[in-house]
Amino acid sequence: MNQAEHKEKLSVHDALAPIREKIQACIQCGTCSGSCPNEFAMDMTPRHLWRLLLMGQAEDIFHSKTFMLCSACYYCTLRCPRGLPLTEAMGELKQIAARENLVPYNQSVRFYKSFMESVRRHGRVQEMEFMTLYFASMKSPFLPLRFAPLGLRLMSKGKVHLHIPLQNDPESLDAVFRKAEEMEKVRSEK
Repeated sequence: MNQAEHKEKLSVHDALAPIREKIQACIQCGTCSGSCPNEFAMDMTPRHLWRLLLMGQAEDIFHSKTFMLCSACYYCTLRCPRGLPLTEAMGELKQIAARENLVPYNQSVRFYKSFMESVRRHGRVQEMEFMTLYFASMKSPFLPLRFAPLGLRLMSKGKVHLHIPLQNDPESLDAVFRKAEEMEKVRSEK
């Protein structure tokens, strides 16, 4: 392991400490897994993920797609007999993966950032602009070809339009986005 990999591993391990503290009282009852509507698609159950987190197995956690499939429905949090903030913990794992630029999650992070950039500009997602931003960020000239049949079907049904509208008043939503970024920063410092 080279020095950069070791530093990244330590950084991720340190970032997990506050999450571990939040779920320290987990009794491994499995209610979170039984409540999760996305558990069928996950490579490990939420209960298994929490066990790995408590054991400090950062590498196993971040080679999993479990936390990225969390849809933040809050069923696990609402049904947890210990009242643990499990949905919040899943969100924090997503933030760590994005912040540390972990390779398995780059595609999801770029998708999210492209989506939010379009919403920030227009107040809603503009599909053509969003997909253009996303494909450009992926730097793969053949990626759009995979989605061409779907795009043509959506355009034929009037669900996606070719024109990219002019930018709306960016100031109208900019304050909302700045406030959200501010709140996230304060929350991550806690």
